[in-house]
Amino acid sequence: MRGVHEVAAVGFDASAEAYERGRPGYPREAVDAMARELRIGPGAAVLELAAGTGKFTRLLVGTGARIVAVEPVEGMRREFVRLVPGVPVLAGTAEAVPLRDGSMDAAVVAQAFHWFDGAAALSELHRVLRPSCRLGVVWNVRDEGSPLTVELTELLDRYRYGVPQHRDLRWRAVFEETTLFTSLESASFPFEQRLTREGYLDRAMSVSFMATLSGAEQARARDELLALIPVDAETVVLPYRTDLHWCERLDP
Repeated sequence: MRGVHEVAAVGFDASAEAYERGRPGYPREAVDAMARELRIGPGAAVLELAAGTGKFTRLLVGTGARIVAVEPVEGMRREFVRLVPGVPVLAGTAEAVPLRDGSMDAAVVAQAFHWFDGAAALSELHRVLRPSCRLGVVWNVRDEGSPLTVELTELLDRYRYGVPQHRDLRWRAVFEETTLFTSLESASFPFEQRLTREGYLDRAMSVSFMATLSGAEQARARDELLALIPVDAETVVLPYRTDLHWCERLDP
């Protein structure tokens, strides 16, 4: 079996356009809360790590901050350049951030920290942040109170094969052990994503491990996904919550 980072790179490169079409954005109040907690405002230098197609970035642009995006996957960077003109996007990883020491006033990671080597990523984030600056971690999490969401999660889990995920909370361990940052603080904001039938398929098939399935497996998975919704459904509603977590850089 391929390594999980290879699954991520291959899957996200193949599904960058579907990712943009199908993945949810973020509620304005969550973005405003993260900007407030991270002290993001006019002129602040902000790193967005693993920025993807720029879904979170676009909502930060209005803060007046000077944003620098870092994204390892070429297909995602192509979409980012098309969709977020004026914000530089660099090739790089969480474990090797291509920025100078102490050059950033804040850092944000949306939908990605579970893919990182957590200890190496925190070490790099500590290096590029100035003293007493903050790191924010953001996730859109499907609300399992909905029968459709429960069935969708069960279906995706059948194809996961050990690929890292947010909800097992393993990513939190490094924050509990680190001496580089303070303990995490958290807040949550509910919202809904309204999708067309095609958008619903894009949402599921843009998951990294789904995008790397063979053609026959993808066709079967699409049939299984459509079986979860009414045949005449024109709109699919997926409930979410946006979880925010933040901490502050320490001087060990």
